[in-house]
Amino acid sequence: MWGFTHPNQGCPSQTCSCCQQLFCGWLQQLAGAGTGCQPLTRDRQRGGIPSCYVPSPFPLHSHCFHTFPSPLPVHSHPAQQELCCQHRLCPALSPELSIPRSCQHPQPLPVPPQSKNQPHRRGEYNVYSTFQSHEPEFDYLKSLEIEEKINKIRWLPQQNAAYFLLSTNDKTVKLWKVSERDKRPEGYNLKDEEGRLRDPSMITVLRVPVLRPMDLMVEATPRRVFANAHTYHINSISVNSDYETYMSADDLRINLWNFEITNQSFNIVDIKPANMEELTEVITAAEFHPHHCNTFVYSSSKGTIRLCDMRTAALCDRHAKFFEEPEDPSNRSFFSEIISSISDVKFSHSGRYIMTRDYLTVKVWDLNMENRPIETYQVHDYLRSKLCSLYENDCIFDKFECVWNGSDSVIMTGSYNNFFRMFDRNTKRDVTLEASRENSKPRAVLKPRKVCVGGKRRKDEISVDSLDFSKKILHTAWHPSENIIAVAATNNLYIFQDKVN
Repeated sequence: MWGFTHPNQGCPSQTCSCCQQLFCGWLQQLAGAGTGCQPLTRDRQRGGIPSCYVPSPFPLHSHCFHTFPSPLPVHSHPAQQELCCQHRLCPALSPELSIPRSCQHPQPLPVPPQSKNQPHRRGEYNVYSTFQSHEPEFDYLKSLEIEEKINKIRWLPQQNAAYFLLSTNDKTVKLWKVSERDKRPEGYNLKDEEGRLRDPSMITVLRVPVLRPMDLMVEATPRRVFANAHTYHINSISVNSDYETYMSADDLRINLWNFEITNQSFNIVDIKPANMEELTEVITAAEFHPHHCNTFVYSSSKGTIRLCDMRTAALCDRHAKFFEEPEDPSNRSFFSEIISSISDVKFSHSGRYIMTRDYLTVKVWDLNMENRPIETYQVHDYLRSKLCSLYENDCIFDKFECVWNGSDSVIMTGSYNNFFRMFDRNTKRDVTLEASRENSKPRAVLKPRKVCVGGKRRKDEISVDSLDFSKKILHTAWHPSENIIAVAATNNLYIFQDKVN
């Protein structure tokens, strides 16, 4: 059963700038960063976000979930938060949720980092930390304004009490350290309590400094700044499994970085032609293999996926494997190339499969079979007849993401009208759910939704003509070991969690 947490409404002043925000706790685990945040203490327990639960059937097997019968009811108390007064898109749900490029979407707004104060019970979600990651800049050489918006967030595995993450805007990647401090040193010999130097002639007693308790503080400090390596907008960053390197990808190039070296990167993919008029495709997403540090994959706007091995050459201009599905000539249309562009690519946790999302479908590929996907899921095929109008309002260029659950048995992705879809790979059953305020009352049932294509529809169905294309879920995240998911619907954040009696 799922719970759905609903943040307090309002627009906190600290979230109205494009700050880098942390979804600590379970989002930390999404990046393999440990067990998550520590329980909230002192002031962090005040003014929290209560979580409620409402049931809704979701046909999944119990082995996919912890202590749940099958079919799985989805519980929700949507605890959404108005993060900004302007209608913007929610930015990154770390680590998998990202912000689309500014040429295709409005400037996104920040998602406050959330921390759960009762890890294994029905609890509250509070803002854990808020800080400014990037500042707006101006490239005087190219007369180009560089926005402060965050395109991607990636967590590093937790090695100690502090948390580390990568954040990037269009041009610059930064490594941040987020740490807690609840003690302060006192009793210095050469300094007074306010930090001023003492007169040595006035020091008559030798004191031993001690640590005194203080209110808990969460500090964010930049540790590395990786800049001046991308000509085009960065669309992806991915941490390698060796935890010493990471890669950043823009439209035409992919660079490999070492965490300790900020002034030099290695170009491992370059698809820029000598004559830009011959350009036929761009890089849309890239990710490292979860277990093999020499292997990575990147997708293109032509719907192809290339698997590369860095052991073969310094510049991976020749792929090791090439994944492409033959096009059905009967479905060929003016929009075929646009809707086949891959907006997201994800390795499964096992590393055996690759999942890709294009405009209408989610596809699962076996690394051992390059000629076709082994699974294809229709996300919103009812929009095929609406492609012309979607092209006119630019919705056809929306970049939807997709995520695996912890056991790689369920897939989730977003759609329009604040709908999001879940597909069970074992039973081949699927469900459409809606994240909205109207069905967010405590103990209310979050019913599966169905879109009707024809003119005649049932009472509980919604017509395809009445879908609101301004309400869209582009970014989603799923906890790797628990049934907790997050979806970003325009400027609202919804957190679903399993019900605990």
